[in-house]
Formats: sequence, structure tokens, C-alpha cells
Amino acid sequence: MPDIGYFHPQLVHFAVVLGMVGVLLRVVSLTGKMAWTNPAARTALIGAAVIGYFTAESGHQAHGPVERVPGAVAAVEEHEEWGDRARNMLLVVGAIELIGLAVGQRKAAGAVRLVSALAGVAAAWVLYEAAEHGGELVYEYAGGPGIRSGDSTDVTRLLVAGLYHRAMADRAAGDKDGAARLLDELVRRMPDDPGARLAGIESTLKDRGDGAGAIAALHAFDPGEDRRSKFRKAFLLADAFKATGNIDSARAVLEAFKQANPAAAARVDDLIKNLTQ
Repeated sequence: MPDIGYFHPQLVHFAVVLGMVGVLLRVVSLTGKMAWTNPAARTALIGAAVIGYFTAESGHQAHGPVERVPGAVAAVEEHEEWGDRARNMLLVVGAIELIGLAVGQRKAAGAVRLVSALAGVAAAWVLYEAAEHGGELVYEYAGGPGIRSGDSTDVTRLLVAGLYHRAMADRAAGDKDGAARLLDELVRRMPDDPGARLAGIESTLKDRGDGAGAIAALHAFDPGEDRRSKFRKAFLLADAFKATGNIDSARAVLEAFKQANPAAAARVDDLIKNLTQ
């Protein structure tokens, strides 16, 4: 089979949606109402079985780089096990639906639909568990982000995201030295990115307590036409002036910003009120 690991995220979503919707339609079809739900359920469940097979195969092909991340191997293996169970269950339900297609409208058709519904409910539970473990792998172990394309730029984005969020956690925990070191590395990795530069300047102020250094860096920083960067520069500059005890300069920065951005007047007024607090 060709390498389809790259398409694992897309295949997963198709398998989950087709499987869940198909089971729901099959259960509804048992009521005898809305006759269209019978063929719709069959189409969805057979489709889920086919897609489920390729989803599991793509997962096996894609797991290598994720599994090599320290601490992630157990999560990868658990997700794979549930993925294989989900594939097997979907194939069973798909096979039952094919039997139902062969039976047609004969007396056994109702029994086949009932068996499919029961097996489908079990398959839906296994499918949910596989998806839940996949989500855990992605969101708790970063399994996939940054490495899916093989592009080194994406890997850098993954690293930068990790550096930033770990720095924020260190700052919240009171480890300002740790936060500063991480943000230094972030800026080193993305020296031309406005957001990275502002994060580094903010660290100079908040983590190192160097208001004068932050002011100098902000004066040298050109936000260009980026509205968000302009906001952050003005607010950081006001904070830096406040940190150095220069309240009048902080107020002047905010007043000038308010004049240039009247839509932000209410927010700026709140900041001005807080300057002396």
C-alpha cells in the first residue's frame, strides 16, 4: 500500500462522522418511520467500514515519528490498539450491512437491521474511545503537529509553541528565570517575527524586571502596519514606563494611542485609571 500516513487526520474525521451518523440512522430506521434512513444508514456504515480500514492503515504508517518522542510511546500504542478495535468493529458492521443488502426486503431484513444496530452501538463506543485517545495523543503529547508535513518550518513552529507555553507556565509558577531563558530561545528561533520580538521584550520587563531595557527595545521596534503589534507595543511601553516610575510618560503614550485609535478609547481609559494603582 502507498504511504497514506499524511492523510490520517482527514481520514479519521471521515470515519468518525460516517460511523456515528450511520449508527444513529440505523437505530432510527428500526422504528419503521422515515424509510430513507435505511438506505442512508447502509451507505454511511459501509462507507465508514472502508474509510475505517484506511484510517487504521494510515495511522500505522504515521506513528513512527510520534512514537519516538520521549514519553509518548505508551499513548501512541494505546491509540493504535483502540484504532485497530474500531477498524475491526466497523468492518463487522459493514459486513452485516452487506448481508442486509443481499437479503433485500425478505423477512430476515428486520433482524439484520437489528443486529447491525446493536453491533453499531458497540462500534460507536469503540470509535469514540479511539478518537478520544487520538485527541489525547495530539493535545497532550503534541503527536502530529509540526511533523506531519516533514517541513522543517513546521517543526520550528511546534518548538516555538512549546517554548512559549512552557514559558507562560514557568512565569505563572514564579520561575521568571526559566521563562526568560525559554523566551530568549524563542526569539533566537524567530528573530524577524513581530510576535516573537514582542514576547522577548515583554520578558525583559516582566521576567527580568528591566523596564529601561524594555523601553529601549520598544523604541527600536517597528510594528509596521500590523494593528495587533501596534496595540501590544503601546501597552507594553506604558507598562515599562510605569515600572520605571515614569507615570507621566506612561499616560502620554496611552493618550496618544487613544487619539490614534478612538475605537479602543474605553480600554485605554481603564489602563490610564490603573496607572496610579
